[in-house]
Amino acid sequence: MPRLQRKNFARPDLVRQFPTGRIDIVTLDELAIGRFVFQPGWRWSKDVAPIADTTSCRHRHVGYTIAGRLEVRMEDGTTIVIEPGDAYEIPPGHDAWVVGDEPWDSVEFTSAREFGLSSADLGERVLTTILFTDIVSSTSHLERLGDRAWATLLHEHNVRIRAAMDRYRGREMGSLGDGFLALFDSAAKAVHAAALMDPAVADLGVRVRVGIHTGEIEIVGGQARGVAVHAAARVAGLAGPGEVLVSGTTRDLLDGANVSFDSRGEHLLKGLSAARAIFALRRG
Repeated sequence: MPRLQRKNFARPDLVRQFPTGRIDIVTLDELAIGRFVFQPGWRWSKDVAPIADTTSCRHRHVGYTIAGRLEVRMEDGTTIVIEPGDAYEIPPGHDAWVVGDEPWDSVEFTSAREFGLSSADLGERVLTTILFTDIVSSTSHLERLGDRAWATLLHEHNVRIRAAMDRYRGREMGSLGDGFLALFDSAAKAVHAAALMDPAVADLGVRVRVGIHTGEIEIVGGQARGVAVHAAARVAGLAGPGEVLVSGTTRDLLDGANVSFDSRGEHLLKGLSAARAIFALRRG
């Protein structure tokens, strides 16, 4: 439950250091906020890649620059220079380096908990509720609207879906082009967030489907891995326009959560052995 609280970076909960860089981290319940300070000469591919053991940074960064300049290059070659006073978002799949002789000093709200950790450090198995979303018939919408109008619609869709996830403290693990993968610390939060999503984009002329499953996963290099992730994706693949489908595992965790479901029977999910019970959220 949200509560009034404050913490100061002069007394961080955690300090993480690596070559020519440092992160001071404070936690506000589930939220980890990081003060990133990278010295001149710091470069992700030189100083962090050997720790992360990935070819590019796999974290999404959202933050505000206090001082210094950082150049970012995406895997497709797109570049940007982030300067003092800039608010920024950096998607996964990038390299970055400090420009000039001044340290880059920023505050970030999305990546502090995991940035600069090795895959072994990130590989602890956790029990979580996994949510997949996607836009129904997205290719048809793209062909009908054209690239520019579709990009505008997709941006607005992303803003609204992220708002639903943020309301119930979902942790975005990836944007899938026309959908998302997110993790929630309870089944109820995931379902309540999912219930908001299709109505949130109804006036855009698109429909969203959602699949949810609860299970153990590993988070390696900022990515969720494991059989449970594949199961959630398969559940989403069964959903129709506007539907929220959950696995029987997730449904069993929702007794007393003031949500109702209709049975959709048992389904063999591609790549998984036994048939799984599937349930559809019953809307008010």
